[in-house]
Amino acid sequence: MARSAAKSIKRKRKIKILATLGPASNTEEMIAKLVRAGADAFRVNMSHGDHETHASTIAAIRKVEKSLDRPLAILCDLQGPKLRVGEFEGGEAFIRHGAHFTLDRNPEPGDDTRVQLPHPELFGILEKGQRLLIDDGKLRLKVIRAEPDALLCTAEVGGPISNRKGVNVPDTLVPVPALTEKDRRDLAFAVQQDADWIGLSFVQRPEDVAEARKLMGGYGALMAKIEKPSAVHSLDEIIELSDGIMVARGDLGVELNPEEVPPLQKRIVESVRAAGKPVVVATQMLESMIERPTPTRAEVSDVANAVYDGADAVMLSAETAAGDWPVEAVTIMDRIAVQVENDKTYGERIRIAQTPPDATTADALSQACASIADTLPIEGIITFTGSGITARRVARERPAAPMLVLTPSQRTARRLALLWGAHAVSTRDIGSFEEMIAKGKRMALRHGFGDAGSRLIALAGVPFGVPGSTNLLHVVTLSGNELAQHDG
Repeated sequence: MARSAAKSIKRKRKIKILATLGPASNTEEMIAKLVRAGADAFRVNMSHGDHETHASTIAAIRKVEKSLDRPLAILCDLQGPKLRVGEFEGGEAFIRHGAHFTLDRNPEPGDDTRVQLPHPELFGILEKGQRLLIDDGKLRLKVIRAEPDALLCTAEVGGPISNRKGVNVPDTLVPVPALTEKDRRDLAFAVQQDADWIGLSFVQRPEDVAEARKLMGGYGALMAKIEKPSAVHSLDEIIELSDGIMVARGDLGVELNPEEVPPLQKRIVESVRAAGKPVVVATQMLESMIERPTPTRAEVSDVANAVYDGADAVMLSAETAAGDWPVEAVTIMDRIAVQVENDKTYGERIRIAQTPPDATTADALSQACASIADTLPIEGIITFTGSGITARRVARERPAAPMLVLTPSQRTARRLALLWGAHAVSTRDIGSFEEMIAKGKRMALRHGFGDAGSRLIALAGVPFGVPGSTNLLHVVTLSGNELAQHDG
């Protein structure tokens, strides 16, 4: 039963799908439907719900993982330091276009002319001419006079405003830590729940990543979310300190001009790919499917562009967490990805990004794998890895053949559910070259990587079990006898 289940959900694409769970999708039954529809990993949004609900969701994911015999990655996404205005008399107000509006420290309810800004650190850094964007940029204020206790602004774009709406400050580095007290509690919970990935929101500087990594204590992998323009200025350092990167286009699109986001997305994806780490493109990919069973043509093109860029994964947010059509959203994203990857120009497009190998044996062999897969009809690349480093270096080359990743570590197998082209299987370790070849062939047949006469590449390190020792590449051919033994 386990064998057929594993083989039946082998993906026909290399990019992965990360689906956010919420009220519309956090039951065991729905999670299983999402996996069968195409979801490879799940995001638990710590901005909503309590630890009891999240623990129940994580337990449901693990039950589905066991029943389907497929490693599933869990990303616990921290809320981060969200800036918000205070409250209004009657819960709402209206800021007239071109009118003056004051943000101050007065805790009394606001009105059409003022409201509290309960973030004292902002009063010391904001200056005349700087912007404040409220409610995801729906309202735009410009500072015309900055005082110690008040910011007098003019409304460049007015409109309705209500309690606790978010505030973005795009023109300056905000002196707030990336981890609030809530985030610290949520991080401790995620580590205790053995989450595979931790999403760090509103990263502004490399020090934010270093602090989170220290608190993680070596557990889980850290995914820094790029959603602040200030983070882009330190992109290389943030990539170096992280295990993966998410292009979180929500707040990034608020604080930048809309036309700046697409080229920046491509730049981030290219930079992360060059570092050999997973990169996820997220936010509003199929937003209309929150309420509709089909996406817009523009949304389809958006997903397709992320696939053509060679991203490791694409993410669904409210579409699967709270939408009316969660399974359909995953299904259409899967169909778009498959269609794009079957495009004859796909292989050329994803290699437009330059990923020159480092001067290491592992990178040289990884590049050789891609070259061999271009030259010969290769059904799969079998990588044996404990840490996942070998698989990441091979994926960095974006080879034509998919990867069958064999690892003795269940944690590694789960984390690799977000890696491009990787079909990870947790299995017992190997101790010799002969055992490597025999097991590689057997697992390839079991998981649908070829048939009699199929060629495969095996990549590993000798001595076995030593991290970072990748030094062996071997091309093997599956025989009819092996197929008969497998069927028997």
